[in-house]
Amino acid sequence: MADTTPLTRQVEAFLAELAQTASPATIDAYRRDLAALVEFLDAQGIDDGGALDVVLLRRFLGGERSRGLAPRSLARRRAAIARFAERLRRDGRLAHNPADLVRTPKAPKDLPRPVDVDALARFLDTPHDGSPLSVRDQAMLELFYSSGLRLAELAALDLSDLQAQRVRVLGKGAKPRQMPVGRRASQALDAWLGVRGALAVDDETALFVGARGGRLGHRAIQQRLVKQARARGLDEHLHPHRLRHSFASHLLESSQDLRAVQELLGHAHLSTTQIYTRLDWQHLAAGYDAAHPRARRRRPDDSDTSS
Repeated sequence: MADTTPLTRQVEAFLAELAQTASPATIDAYRRDLAALVEFLDAQGIDDGGALDVVLLRRFLGGERSRGLAPRSLARRRAAIARFAERLRRDGRLAHNPADLVRTPKAPKDLPRPVDVDALARFLDTPHDGSPLSVRDQAMLELFYSSGLRLAELAALDLSDLQAQRVRVLGKGAKPRQMPVGRRASQALDAWLGVRGALAVDDETALFVGARGGRLGHRAIQQRLVKQARARGLDEHLHPHRLRHSFASHLLESSQDLRAVQELLGHAHLSTTQIYTRLDWQHLAAGYDAAHPRARRRRPDDSDTSS
Protein backbone atom coordinates (compact mmCIF):
# COMPACT_ATOMS: atom_id res chain seq x y z
CA MET A 1 0.00 0.00 0.00
CA ALA A 2 2.85 2.37 -0.81
CA ASP A 3 0.89 4.53 -3.28
CA THR A 4 -1.27 7.23 -1.77
CA THR A 5 -4.76 6.90 -3.18
CA PRO A 6 -8.18 7.48 -1.62
CA LEU A 7 -8.46 3.72 -1.12
CA THR A 8 -5.12 3.30 0.65
CA ARG A 9 -5.87 6.28 2.90
CA GLN A 10 -9.27 4.79 3.75
CA VAL A 11 -7.65 1.46 4.61
CA GLU A 12 -5.02 3.10 6.83
CA ALA A 13 -7.66 5.16 8.63
CA PHE A 14 -9.71 2.02 9.23
CA LEU A 15 -6.71 0.08 10.59
CA ALA A 16 -5.73 2.98 12.87
CA GLU A 17 -9.23 3.03 14.34
CA LEU A 18 -9.29 -0.76 14.71
CA ALA A 19 -5.92 -0.74 16.51
CA GLN A 20 -7.56 1.01 19.46
CA THR A 21 -9.46 -2.16 20.40
CA ALA A 22 -8.04 -5.10 18.42
CA SER A 23 -4.90 -7.11 19.06
CA PRO A 24 -1.72 -6.56 17.02
CA ALA A 25 -2.17 -10.01 15.48
CA THR A 26 -5.65 -9.05 14.24
CA ILE A 27 -4.34 -5.79 12.81
CA ASP A 28 -1.54 -7.61 10.97
CA ALA A 29 -3.98 -10.16 9.53
CA TYR A 30 -6.48 -7.50 8.43
CA ARG A 31 -3.68 -5.45 6.89
CA ARG A 32 -2.69 -8.45 4.73
CA ASP A 33 -6.31 -9.16 3.81
CA LEU A 34 -7.01 -5.58 2.77
CA ALA A 35 -3.71 -5.33 0.90
CA ALA A 36 -4.92 -8.23 -1.26
CA LEU A 37 -8.20 -6.40 -1.86
CA VAL A 38 -6.39 -3.16 -2.76
CA GLU A 39 -4.22 -5.07 -5.23
CA PHE A 40 -7.30 -6.63 -6.81
CA LEU A 41 -9.17 -3.31 -7.09
CA ASP A 42 -6.08 -1.58 -8.44
CA ALA A 43 -5.98 -4.13 -11.27
CA GLN A 44 -9.58 -3.15 -12.05
CA GLY A 45 -8.61 0.53 -12.17
CA ILE A 46 -10.44 1.29 -8.91
CA ASP A 47 -8.74 3.51 -6.32
CA ASP A 48 -11.65 4.41 -4.03
CA GLY A 49 -13.46 2.15 -1.56
CA GLY A 50 -16.72 3.86 -2.45
CA ALA A 51 -16.76 1.79 -5.66
CA LEU A 52 -16.82 -1.53 -3.80
CA ASP A 53 -19.94 -3.56 -4.55
CA VAL A 54 -21.24 -7.11 -4.32
CA VAL A 55 -20.06 -8.09 -7.81
CA LEU A 56 -16.49 -6.93 -7.15
CA LEU A 57 -16.41 -8.60 -3.74
CA ARG A 58 -17.63 -11.93 -5.13
CA ARG A 59 -15.08 -11.77 -7.95
CA PHE A 60 -12.31 -11.04 -5.46
CA LEU A 61 -13.20 -13.88 -3.09
CA GLY A 62 -13.78 -16.24 -6.02
CA GLY A 63 -10.31 -15.45 -7.32
CA GLU A 64 -8.80 -16.05 -3.90
CA ARG A 65 -10.58 -19.40 -3.71
CA SER A 66 -9.37 -20.37 -7.19
CA ARG A 67 -5.76 -19.77 -6.26
CA GLY A 68 -6.09 -22.19 -3.34
CA LEU A 69 -6.75 -19.98 -0.31
CA ALA A 70 -8.04 -22.11 2.57
CA PRO A 71 -11.66 -21.69 3.73
CA ARG A 72 -10.56 -20.27 7.07
CA SER A 73 -8.41 -17.65 5.34
CA LEU A 74 -11.25 -16.82 2.95
CA ALA A 75 -13.58 -16.34 5.89
CA ARG A 76 -11.10 -13.96 7.51
CA ARG A 77 -10.69 -12.07 4.22
CA ARG A 78 -14.44 -11.54 4.09
CA ALA A 79 -14.57 -10.52 7.77
CA ALA A 80 -11.84 -7.91 7.27
CA ILE A 81 -13.58 -6.49 4.21
CA ALA A 82 -16.94 -6.49 5.99
CA ARG A 83 -15.56 -4.36 8.82
CA PHE A 84 -13.75 -2.07 6.39
CA ALA A 85 -16.89 -1.66 4.28
CA GLU A 86 -18.92 -0.92 7.41
CA ARG A 87 -16.52 1.93 8.17
CA LEU A 88 -17.03 3.23 4.61
CA ARG A 89 -20.80 2.99 5.06
CA ARG A 90 -20.64 4.98 8.31
CA ASP A 91 -18.57 7.60 6.52
CA GLY A 92 -21.20 7.88 3.80
CA ARG A 93 -19.00 6.43 1.03
CA LEU A 94 -21.17 3.33 0.63
CA ALA A 95 -24.96 3.17 0.66
CA HIS A 96 -24.85 -0.29 2.19
CA ASN A 97 -22.31 -2.94 3.20
CA PRO A 98 -21.83 -5.28 0.20
CA ALA A 99 -20.36 -7.99 2.44
CA ASP A 100 -23.83 -8.46 3.96
CA LEU A 101 -24.86 -10.10 0.66
CA VAL A 102 -21.85 -12.42 0.44
CA ARG A 103 -21.90 -15.63 2.45
CA THR A 104 -18.91 -16.49 4.61
CA PRO A 105 -16.99 -19.51 3.24
CA LYS A 106 -17.43 -22.46 5.55
CA ALA A 107 -14.30 -23.29 7.50
CA PRO A 108 -13.59 -26.66 9.13
CA LYS A 109 -14.80 -26.63 12.70
CA ASP A 110 -11.86 -27.38 14.95
CA LEU A 111 -13.06 -28.25 18.42
CA PRO A 112 -11.17 -26.50 21.18
CA ARG A 113 -9.35 -28.73 23.63
CA PRO A 114 -9.65 -27.37 27.16
CA VAL A 115 -7.16 -28.22 29.88
CA ASP A 116 -8.47 -30.98 32.13
CA VAL A 117 -10.31 -29.34 35.02
CA ASP A 118 -8.38 -31.23 37.72
CA ALA A 119 -5.01 -30.66 36.04
CA LEU A 120 -5.78 -26.96 35.72
CA ALA A 121 -6.79 -26.74 39.37
CA ARG A 122 -3.55 -28.42 40.47
CA PHE A 123 -1.57 -26.06 38.25
CA LEU A 124 -3.23 -22.93 39.64
CA ASP A 125 -2.81 -24.18 43.23
CA THR A 126 0.90 -24.94 42.79
CA PRO A 127 2.96 -22.48 44.90
CA HIS A 128 5.15 -20.00 43.02
CA ASP A 129 8.33 -18.21 44.13
CA GLY A 130 6.49 -15.22 45.60
CA SER A 131 8.27 -12.61 43.48
CA PRO A 132 6.24 -9.61 42.23
CA LEU A 133 6.37 -11.02 38.70
CA SER A 134 5.05 -14.40 39.82
CA VAL A 135 2.34 -12.74 41.92
CA ARG A 136 1.35 -10.81 38.81
CA ASP A 137 1.37 -13.97 36.69
CA GLN A 138 -0.86 -15.74 39.18
CA ALA A 139 -3.36 -12.88 39.02
CA MET A 140 -3.36 -13.02 35.22
CA LEU A 141 -3.82 -16.79 35.16
CA GLU A 142 -6.67 -16.70 37.66
CA LEU A 143 -8.39 -13.84 35.82
CA PHE A 144 -8.09 -15.53 32.41
CA TYR A 145 -9.69 -18.69 33.79
CA SER A 146 -12.17 -16.98 36.11
CA SER A 147 -13.59 -14.59 33.54
CA GLY A 148 -12.77 -16.07 30.13
CA LEU A 149 -11.03 -12.95 28.88
CA ARG A 150 -9.40 -12.61 25.49
CA LEU A 151 -5.70 -11.73 25.42
CA ALA A 152 -6.39 -8.23 24.08
CA GLU A 153 -9.05 -7.66 26.73
CA LEU A 154 -6.75 -8.57 29.61
CA ALA A 155 -3.82 -6.57 28.23
CA ALA A 156 -6.01 -3.46 27.88
CA LEU A 157 -7.30 -3.51 31.47
CA ASP A 158 -6.74 -0.41 33.55
CA LEU A 159 -6.89 -0.14 37.33
CA SER A 160 -10.20 1.70 36.97
CA ASP A 161 -11.75 -1.33 35.24
CA LEU A 162 -11.62 -3.37 38.45
CA GLN A 163 -14.75 -3.20 40.57
CA ALA A 164 -16.06 -5.24 43.47
CA GLN A 165 -16.27 -8.87 42.25
CA ARG A 166 -16.32 -7.86 38.60
CA VAL A 167 -14.19 -6.38 35.84
CA ARG A 168 -15.16 -4.14 32.95
CA VAL A 169 -13.72 -5.13 29.56
CA LEU A 170 -13.93 -3.79 26.02
CA GLY A 171 -14.47 -6.70 23.67
CA LYS A 172 -14.47 -7.15 19.91
CA GLY A 173 -16.15 -4.35 18.03
CA ALA A 174 -15.54 -2.06 21.04
CA LYS A 175 -18.45 -3.72 22.85
CA PRO A 176 -18.19 -3.24 26.63
CA ARG A 177 -19.29 -5.95 29.03
CA GLN A 178 -19.08 -6.67 32.75
CA MET A 179 -17.46 -9.94 33.80
CA PRO A 180 -17.74 -11.60 37.21
CA VAL A 181 -14.47 -12.28 39.03
CA GLY A 182 -14.34 -15.43 41.15
CA ARG A 183 -13.10 -15.65 44.73
CA ARG A 184 -9.70 -17.13 43.88
CA ALA A 185 -9.14 -14.57 41.13
CA SER A 186 -10.10 -11.76 43.53
CA GLN A 187 -7.59 -13.02 46.07
CA ALA A 188 -4.86 -13.21 43.41
CA LEU A 189 -5.68 -9.69 42.20
CA ASP A 190 -5.55 -8.32 45.75
CA ALA A 191 -2.13 -9.90 46.19
CA TRP A 192 -0.95 -8.35 42.92
CA LEU A 193 -2.26 -4.90 43.79
CA GLY A 194 -0.32 -5.17 47.03
CA VAL A 195 3.01 -5.46 45.16
CA ARG A 196 2.20 -3.66 41.88
CA GLY A 197 3.72 -0.44 43.20
CA ALA A 198 7.13 -2.11 43.30
CA LEU A 199 7.08 -2.34 39.49
CA ALA A 200 4.72 0.29 38.08
CA VAL A 201 6.05 3.67 37.02
CA ASP A 202 4.32 6.82 38.23
CA ASP A 203 0.93 7.56 36.63
CA GLU A 204 0.77 4.16 34.87
CA THR A 205 -2.92 3.24 34.56
CA ALA A 206 -2.46 -0.35 33.32
CA LEU A 207 -3.56 -3.10 35.67
CA PHE A 208 -0.75 -5.43 34.59
CA VAL A 209 2.73 -3.97 34.14
CA GLY A 210 6.09 -5.43 33.19
CA ALA A 211 9.49 -5.31 34.84
CA ARG A 212 10.12 -1.83 33.40
CA GLY A 213 6.91 -0.49 34.88
CA GLY A 214 4.85 -0.01 31.73
CA ARG A 215 1.79 -1.84 30.39
CA LEU A 216 2.47 -5.52 29.76
CA GLY A 217 2.28 -6.40 26.05
CA HIS A 218 0.51 -9.29 24.37
CA ARG A 219 3.67 -11.23 23.55
CA ALA A 220 5.02 -10.84 27.09
CA ILE A 221 1.76 -12.19 28.55
CA GLN A 222 1.91 -15.23 26.27
CA GLN A 223 5.53 -15.89 27.20
CA ARG A 224 4.82 -15.64 30.94
CA LEU A 225 2.01 -18.20 30.68
CA VAL A 226 4.33 -20.64 28.93
CA LYS A 227 7.03 -19.99 31.54
CA GLN A 228 4.65 -20.63 34.45
CA ALA A 229 3.35 -23.83 32.84
CA ARG A 230 6.88 -25.18 32.55
CA ALA A 231 7.92 -24.04 36.03
CA ARG A 232 4.90 -25.70 37.65
CA GLY A 233 5.07 -28.93 35.66
CA LEU A 234 1.90 -28.54 33.59
CA ASP A 235 2.32 -30.93 30.67
CA GLU A 236 0.26 -28.73 28.35
CA HIS A 237 0.90 -25.89 25.92
CA LEU A 238 -0.74 -23.03 27.80
CA HIS A 239 -1.85 -19.86 26.07
CA PRO A 240 -4.59 -17.28 26.78
CA HIS A 241 -7.10 -18.71 24.31
CA ARG A 242 -6.65 -22.16 25.83
CA LEU A 243 -7.66 -20.76 29.20
CA ARG A 244 -10.65 -19.04 27.59
CA HIS A 245 -11.69 -22.36 26.03
CA SER A 246 -11.29 -24.05 29.41
CA PHE A 247 -13.40 -21.37 31.11
CA ALA A 248 -16.24 -21.81 28.61
CA SER A 249 -16.15 -25.60 28.45
CA HIS A 250 -15.96 -26.15 32.21
CA LEU A 251 -18.71 -23.59 32.86
CA LEU A 252 -21.01 -25.08 30.24
CA GLU A 253 -20.42 -28.60 31.53
CA SER A 254 -21.49 -27.48 35.00
CA SER A 255 -24.32 -25.07 34.18
CA GLN A 256 -25.67 -26.26 30.78
CA ASP A 257 -26.65 -22.59 30.23
CA LEU A 258 -25.53 -21.81 26.70
CA ARG A 259 -27.01 -18.30 26.66
CA ALA A 260 -25.17 -17.33 29.83
CA VAL A 261 -21.87 -18.63 28.44
CA GLN A 262 -22.52 -16.66 25.23
CA GLU A 263 -22.95 -13.45 27.22
CA LEU A 264 -19.86 -14.10 29.32
CA LEU A 265 -17.70 -14.81 26.29
CA GLY A 266 -18.98 -11.73 24.48
CA HIS A 267 -20.07 -13.69 21.41
CA ALA A 268 -22.35 -11.77 19.08
CA HIS A 269 -23.95 -14.97 17.75
CA LEU A 270 -25.06 -18.06 19.64
CA SER A 271 -23.67 -20.26 16.84
CA THR A 272 -20.15 -19.22 17.87
CA THR A 273 -20.78 -20.46 21.40
CA GLN A 274 -22.37 -23.71 20.24
CA ILE A 275 -18.96 -25.16 19.42
CA TYR A 276 -18.68 -25.82 23.15
CA THR A 277 -21.83 -27.95 23.11
CA ARG A 278 -20.18 -30.15 20.50
CA LEU A 279 -17.09 -30.36 22.68
CA ASP A 280 -19.21 -31.39 25.67
CA TRP A 281 -21.04 -33.98 23.55
CA GLN A 282 -17.73 -35.39 22.37
CA HIS A 283 -16.67 -35.81 25.99
CA LEU A 284 -19.95 -37.48 26.93
CA ALA A 285 -19.88 -39.75 23.90
CA ALA A 286 -16.37 -40.93 24.74
CA GLY A 287 -17.48 -41.75 28.27
CA TYR A 288 -20.53 -43.58 26.95
CA ASP A 289 -18.44 -45.68 24.56
CA ALA A 290 -16.05 -46.61 27.36
CA ALA A 291 -18.67 -47.43 30.01
CA HIS A 292 -21.85 -48.76 28.39
CA PRO A 293 -21.73 -52.57 27.98
CA ARG A 294 -23.67 -52.43 24.69
CA ALA A 295 -21.60 -49.57 23.27
CA ARG A 296 -18.08 -50.91 23.70
CA ARG A 297 -16.21 -51.26 20.45
CA ARG A 298 -15.16 -54.84 19.65
CA ARG A 299 -11.46 -55.25 18.93
CA PRO A 300 -10.58 -56.83 15.56
CA ASP A 301 -9.07 -59.88 17.29
CA ASP A 302 -12.12 -60.56 19.47
CA SER A 303 -13.64 -63.94 18.69
CA ASP A 304 -17.02 -63.99 16.97
CA THR A 305 -19.26 -65.86 19.42
CA SER A 306 -21.99 -66.21 16.82
CA SER A 307 -19.90 -68.54 14.61
